[in-house]
Amino acid sequence: QVQLVESGGGLVQAGGSLRLSCAASTGTIRTYAMGWFRQAPGKEREFVTAINWPAGSTLYADSVKGRFTISKDNAKSTVYLQMNSLKPEDTAVYYCAADSWGRGNSNPNTYDYWGQGTQVTVSS
Repeated sequence: QVQLVESGGGLVQAGGSLRLSCAASTGTIRTYAMGWFRQAPGKEREFVTAINWPAGSTLYADSVKGRFTISKDNAKSTVYLQMNSLKPEDTAVYYCAADSWGRGNSNPNTYDYWGQGTQVTVSS
């Protein structure tokens, strides 16, 4: 059983940066693939990025490619999402998720555990 806790959300101006963290409060994510998803008001949850295990290969949505970076610190059992050049359309609740099979793909149904989400608001 893994419990995930996100942090680092907040209000930022367009063009700014934020770093989200997702820590395992119980268990370890060392052998898990990790993903970030987001959900804006009135919209479906959408894939942002993922990192698989054990290769550590990453996958990004086209909308964030070149601006966002996912990284994973197994020693701290934490995954990060560095978000640069933020745009108002990045405004959403961001969720991290863990996939015990290590796949790290864009399908939310392949993730076993989810955090509670953290709000990111980008003002224009």
